[in-house]
Amino acid sequence: MIRPMRPLAALSLLAAACAVALPAQAQPATPTATAPKLKRINRAIELLEQGQPIYYAQISGGGYDEGKRMAATKADYITYEMEHGALDFAALRAFMRGLVDAGPTRTGHRTPTVIVTLPIAGSDAASLKANVWMVQQTLAAGVHGILLCQAEAPDAVKVFVEATRYPFAPEAPGLEVGKRGAGSQGFAAQIWGLSQNEYLRRADAWPLNPDGEIMLGIKIENPRATARAEELTRVPGLTFAEWGPSDQAFYLIGRPSGQGGDIARHPAMVATRARVLAATKAAKIRFLNSCNEADVVDQLKDGVMICTGGDTPAADKGRAYTRRPQPW
Repeated sequence: MIRPMRPLAALSLLAAACAVALPAQAQPATPTATAPKLKRINRAIELLEQGQPIYYAQISGGGYDEGKRMAATKADYITYEMEHGALDFAALRAFMRGLVDAGPTRTGHRTPTVIVTLPIAGSDAASLKANVWMVQQTLAAGVHGILLCQAEAPDAVKVFVEATRYPFAPEAPGLEVGKRGAGSQGFAAQIWGLSQNEYLRRADAWPLNPDGEIMLGIKIENPRATARAEELTRVPGLTFAEWGPSDQAFYLIGRPSGQGGDIARHPAMVATRARVLAATKAAKIRFLNSCNEADVVDQLKDGVMICTGGDTPAADKGRAYTRRPQPW
């Protein structure tokens, strides 16, 4: 759908076009003596803009008390798991309130970044459209991103991105007008510590909108998805993608990746990871992969920009390698 360009949208697109492209793979960063003058709502985006890889911790559900506890996490963001955990939006809102009440974070942010996984399969546009209410409810809880699982169809991913954006968001080639509705900003603005109008301006996909504070990702986690990895990662509005080794192993090896042998080195698994990594680099989005203390530096050298283990020694080793300025 092509619509006349609005003046504000034209300015936003001009700003995006003039922005410096961010590196697709990790490079050792030059130490800096001072912290950035302007902090974002989303700490993870702030770090990616500096060329720093990020590390996350995961929680499967949880409410207010868990939020208060996780406010002190050393992780750069929290994955709040509702793909296989309970789909409980009341608990998610309570979790976000707990983060706020126990904040600010050790880096001075109001809350840690929170990205949610949902039980939506991105297998086709029709099923995604039938389930966009989950996307709406999730963002209305004040989180900072969503990871779409089982992403197989580019049209479905496109519907996903459109569901996260407001109708007045800057226009983007390849996307229809945003579908997010009025009223979704009230609670979320309180969590972010913004006025509702300021929330409406900033609650958009980054880096599609350079001023956006929302990270959108996809899991390319079965052979059908891998076959379309290049198309999937090119959908506008994405921040990152992962290759889902645990699910991929179900299809490629016939058992979970953590049960017996070094399945990660199986030729089919190696080829799958390589294809998804190459697709993310070509699309200029970030690649997510599991990391441990033994391999984190090699993962970063390979181009991984998002790692597991946000509050483990592996993350500390990675942060030291890229010379991330304190506080970590």
